Amino acid sequence: MFDSYKIILASGSPRRKQLLAQTGFEFEICISQCEEKITSHDPQKVCMELSLQKALDVASMIKAYNQKHDDIASDRDLIIIGADTIVAIDDEILGKPKDDDEAVQMLKKLSGKEHDVYTGVSFVFMSSDGRVGEHSFYERTGVSVYDLDDDEIRDYVDSGEPLDKAGAYGIQGSFAKYIKEISGDYFNVVGLPVARLYHELKELLK
Repeated sequence: MFDSYKIILASGSPRRKQLLAQTGFEFEICISQCEEKITSHDPQKVCMELSLQKALDVASMIKAYNQKHDDIASDRDLIIIGADTIVAIDDEILGKPKDDDEAVQMLKKLSGKEHDVYTGVSFVFMSSDGRVGEHSFYERTGVSVYDLDDDEIRDYVDSGEPLDKAGAYGIQGSFAKYIKEISGDYFNVVGLPVARLYHELKELLK
């Protein structure tokens, strides 16, 4: 269905790469270098805003350096996919922790409570003549965490797993034993709602 398009994933996340690949997409990776700018406090808007920034940044990179990047550019139209995942609890957005101390504080906030995980996904469409179009959506999943004691939090932080993950945890890693319940798409919590992505793209390309 998407064979006439060249798909670019604007993310260096190994989790997103794995999820997109396992659903059968053929794609290349071009990592966004943009400085993220947030203009909203609404988690739904923030995740879409950041995902679109990443996709547009890669689009501008491809357009600007088209002649130098023949391995990326082609005669086919391009679909650039940007994604951003955030965790929100009690109206507070939790991104990736800067250090171990911040990871500890985030996990204490999540302990024994329910929170939401939002992933924004953006498509930027580039035609061979340079025209650009865009589309964004978000997916929300509710996650409940068992009560965590201080030793459990410290052991998990010491594992190094939390530092590159929104909300300081990865549901697909050792933190899985602390997940009480989820409501919604599991893969959204991992970092990419692949089923929603597929069907959104299928509908747009009809």
